[in-house]
Amino acid sequence: MPIVPVYTGRFAPSPSGPLHFGSLIAAISSYLQAKSQQGNWLLRIEDIDSPRTVPGAADSIMRTLELFGLYWHGPVIYQSQRLERYQDIFNQLKQQNLIYGCQCSRKQIAEQGGTYQGQCASLGLTTGRLAWRLRANAKENFTDLVFGEQTISAEIAAEDYIIKRRDGLFSYQLAVVVDDWDQGVTEVIRGADLLEMTPRQQALFQLLQAAAPQYGHIPLAVSAPNMKLSKQNHATDIRNWPVAHTLAKVLQFLGHPIPLELKAAPATELLSWAIKNWQIAKVSRQYEILHTEFL
Repeated sequence: MPIVPVYTGRFAPSPSGPLHFGSLIAAISSYLQAKSQQGNWLLRIEDIDSPRTVPGAADSIMRTLELFGLYWHGPVIYQSQRLERYQDIFNQLKQQNLIYGCQCSRKQIAEQGGTYQGQCASLGLTTGRLAWRLRANAKENFTDLVFGEQTISAEIAAEDYIIKRRDGLFSYQLAVVVDDWDQGVTEVIRGADLLEMTPRQQALFQLLQAAAPQYGHIPLAVSAPNMKLSKQNHATDIRNWPVAHTLAKVLQFLGHPIPLELKAAPATELLSWAIKNWQIAKVSRQYEILHTEFL
């Protein structure tokens, strides 16, 4: 009989600031999805974008997760320690003629409507300050565990996207796929702002002859329409928020309001109840939810 892989989920924050309410929603949803299936829940620090990394933020995030009773399986992985692995995959794609150098600036692409049109694909550029783009092979359709059948724009699917930036840093798109592959991640639960990037990541898994995980996207907590809670928008640090009250609000956001008899229960009891009762089908299919409703 074929060996069924152990369910493996993950939470992968960027250490560009402290944990906020929106990040906690992503952490708890991925945690409950894993634990409700007796699976492993991993923690990965996505510090590949070194200019945005804030000293001490990774440790702050980990301590906050522990405050809310969220403990991960195994060692914490840091992307900044995996550059050789990313370079190996980059070299492999280059040898297969699947990537090419691009000299176009962001300004030039913005002037052409914001989507790269493949101007450098046949130029054979190898020197200078180049970005490196992967030849597109993404599909327009995929099935999401929360939102169901999804179709992204043909323009996004057809765009050759950057996997190594002009400043020499590897892109999120490359690193996240290699990390999920190496860590044996079977399911990714994350924020809906990454939904339309999913076909690109599925396609890269296919190029690497690796099995892609399933994907589910959670509604974004927003402070106003199109204003998601984020470190860039100076979302509030939750380290000093009341733990049980905040957990209850996250569960309500995720479609799992706690019963009245648990209103005064400690966090461990709330998480235990949530694991037993978790159903991803109860999560709203709204792309955005105003977070002030839950605070």
